[in-house]
Amino acid sequence: MLAIRERLNTRMLTKISVLSVLSFLIMYIEVPLWFTPEFLKIDLSDIPALIGAFALGPMAGVMIEFVKNILHLVIKGTSTMGVGELANFLVGSALVYTAGYIYFKNKTFKGAILGMVIGTVMMTLIASLSNYYFLIPFYAKLFGAPVDAFVEMGAKVNKFVADYKTFILFAIVPFNLLKGVIVSLATILLYKRISPILHR
Repeated sequence: MLAIRERLNTRMLTKISVLSVLSFLIMYIEVPLWFTPEFLKIDLSDIPALIGAFALGPMAGVMIEFVKNILHLVIKGTSTMGVGELANFLVGSALVYTAGYIYFKNKTFKGAILGMVIGTVMMTLIASLSNYYFLIPFYAKLFGAPVDAFVEMGAKVNKFVADYKTFILFAIVPFNLLKGVIVSLATILLYKRISPILHR
């Protein structure tokens, strides 16, 4: 019995490791958006984590997010003193855990769609609150820059950004909604092809 459990744990860790490395590699591909400043770029590295959350459980998705960002810190390094990686982990985990949890309660296509919709909303909420109250002020303090500097960067590319609150409302919120939709659509297209491998 113990040997079977150990074998299952090894398989689970192997799958999480493979998905984490894949997620880390995808993280290198970043796409800038027309309505956000340069430091906000979409990457699709949440796709393997979301697939992992559906196939292996919500906490597996969170672990993939964690390992991905650790790999990014160690191998690629950071230009944000870890703040960017922390943000990526928090926001990505909000999406994959929420979606994975709802799907595990209702393992149907509707359950998956509902999970991704609510997960995208939760991700956007966590991103907005964490950026407003902690991440951006902390980043600004680390680099000795005023918070208004972020507002100015946002105002240059987005006419709706006029102050800190509108920066969150018209840059952070739509950015994360769009990211959630793209990641969810890609997961829908890929999951059925990849899940049989993960369920072996």
